[in-house]
Amino acid sequence: MGYVIAPPPQSSLPVAGSDDRFPVRRVYCVGRNYAAHAREMGHDPDREAPFFFQKPADALVPGGGTIPFPPATADLHHEVELVVALQGGGRNIADAAAMDLVWGVAVGLDLTRRDLQGAAKKQGRPWEMGKAFDRSAPCGPLTPLGGFGAIADQRIGLTVDGEIRQDGRLSDMIWSVPETIAVLSTLVELAPGDLIFTGTPDGVGPIRPGQTLVATVDGLVPLTVTIG
Repeated sequence: MGYVIAPPPQSSLPVAGSDDRFPVRRVYCVGRNYAAHAREMGHDPDREAPFFFQKPADALVPGGGTIPFPPATADLHHEVELVVALQGGGRNIADAAAMDLVWGVAVGLDLTRRDLQGAAKKQGRPWEMGKAFDRSAPCGPLTPLGGFGAIADQRIGLTVDGEIRQDGRLSDMIWSVPETIAVLSTLVELAPGDLIFTGTPDGVGPIRPGQTLVATVDGLVPLTVTIG
C-alpha cells in the first residue's frame, strides 16, 4: 500500500545544543492564564476555569527568523509564552504525575490576528482563524527539563525593537503547568509529541512589518522573530 500523494513533512522543533529534533503531534494553547492579561482582555480571572484552543502543528516556526506579515489582518498581536513538550500522555492525569510527562520547555509566541478574533467573538463564531493561521506559532529550541530545573519564578518577557512590552513571572500563572496538563487530559487524550503553550502575561499589543521581537524566559534560548 502506498500514499496517493506525498506525505506531508513531520513538524518538529530543534533541541538546544544538539542536532536532535523533537517531533510534534499537536499544539494546544491555554487562554488567559495570567491574571493581569485576563483583566486587560476584559475578563475576571477568578471566575473561569482554564479553556483551550489549538494551532496546527505546521503553524510552528522552529527557531524563529523572518516571517511575513499575515494576510487578512490590520491588527497582529504578540503573546509570549512558555511552551512545554510532552514525552508521555494519557487521560485524567493527576496533578502530582503531570510533570513526569514533560520532556522539555521552550519560549514561544502565540501570534494573533486580533481583529479577526474580535469580530468572530462578537458574532458568536469560532475564532480559529484569529489564532491558527500559517506561521502563527514561532517557537525556540527545546531545553530538556533536567537542564532547566523547576518551573518556578523565572522571568518571562518580550521586547519589540528593544522596547519592553511584556514582563512577568512564570509564578504569575493562574493554573500551574501540572494543573494545566491535568485539566487538559480530562478533555482529550494527551500523547508524546504534544506541545502546550501555557498562556501569556499582560502587555500584549500590535506589531507592524519591519519590527523585531525578542521573546525570553530565564534559562531558555531566546526567540527572535522579525516581521517581514
